[in-house]
Amino acid sequence: METILDTVVIGGGAMGSAAAWALARRGRQVTLLEQFGPGHHNGASHGSTRNLNPGYHRPEYVAMLAEGLALWEELEQDSGELLLTRTGIVNHGPDPRLALVQAALIEAGLRAEFLKPEEASERWRGIRFGQQVLYMPDGGQLNPEAALPVFQRLAAARGAEIRHHTQVVGLKIMDDGVRLTLADRSPGASWRTEVVTAAQAVVTAGGWTEKLLSGAAGSGKLRIPRLTVTQEQPAHFRIADQGAVWPGFNHTPGPGPAYQDWYSPVYGMHTPGEGIKAGWHGVGPVVDPDRRSFVPEPVQLSALQDYARTWLPGVDAESFEAISCTYTTTPDEDFILDRVGPVVIGAGFSGHGFKFTPVVGRILADLATGTRPAPQIFSASR
Repeated sequence: METILDTVVIGGGAMGSAAAWALARRGRQVTLLEQFGPGHHNGASHGSTRNLNPGYHRPEYVAMLAEGLALWEELEQDSGELLLTRTGIVNHGPDPRLALVQAALIEAGLRAEFLKPEEASERWRGIRFGQQVLYMPDGGQLNPEAALPVFQRLAAARGAEIRHHTQVVGLKIMDDGVRLTLADRSPGASWRTEVVTAAQAVVTAGGWTEKLLSGAAGSGKLRIPRLTVTQEQPAHFRIADQGAVWPGFNHTPGPGPAYQDWYSPVYGMHTPGEGIKAGWHGVGPVVDPDRRSFVPEPVQLSALQDYARTWLPGVDAESFEAISCTYTTTPDEDFILDRVGPVVIGAGFSGHGFKFTPVVGRILADLATGTRPAPQIFSASR
């Protein structure tokens, strides 16, 4: 006998957990399915730090920033957990968009001020500043390791069913809902399968999204922008200057020989107990998420060390630990937040989605309940 459900959320990372939370708080019956166990390192939602970088100027993202800051505070109050450490964020380098960012943030009631490089260097001596510096004190670091259990715990308290070690190995779109084939991946379970039907599915499967939707997309029922899965490889560098204060940072390159060995802009932050995380953005090797090596690409890693030697005087560039995660990126780096028939899609967060997690959960719940559409820039048909 098939189990009949209302809403199934496929993928229990950040966005799926937030969708389950947002649906459960509206009183909807929701089941969250995650193929791995709690706290796994196979996707994009592990680790204890992500920058909440307010550096946006497009109105859709600025509105989501303001809403997200309020929702993170609400989650902290409801859970009693510290989720956001407000260290501030500094974006620097020859980025012509920084003036647009400042104007957009101020208009939205968020703080942003330009500092001279020498003033920034005095405040944050662990970082070398050479050009314009935009300081955004409302930013800081979010803690995924704390946030995901909070979303799931609050969802379960409202009646959501949370099922780890449950992989969706088949998704069939029907006229009146979806049919899912589930495999039990619990240790020793021998991949027992079951079939469930649901009125709708919310797909938040990260790097596995295209695999999951490939059958439906191939039939013409469901088409989304191309998703590219990459293995990103930042590193934690040992702190050499124990007296330095560390904001989160983003450093944009410009033309000329000083930047010729850069792969992309650099992001970074302090991870307590681990050092200063720094990494290239979205330029790791393309991978199959089921066949990752987790081994850093040596040339990019060497270039990251060179960056640390030049631009991060507060770290020991020779002492580091490489880490690994995935990005799932759309061609324009805008998210996919849309509904196609009985399937709601949250995908393609392109390495800059975590700060928006509770807002994405709200948008996915809106789509699942028919409350309102997502902003047009997130359309699956763009």
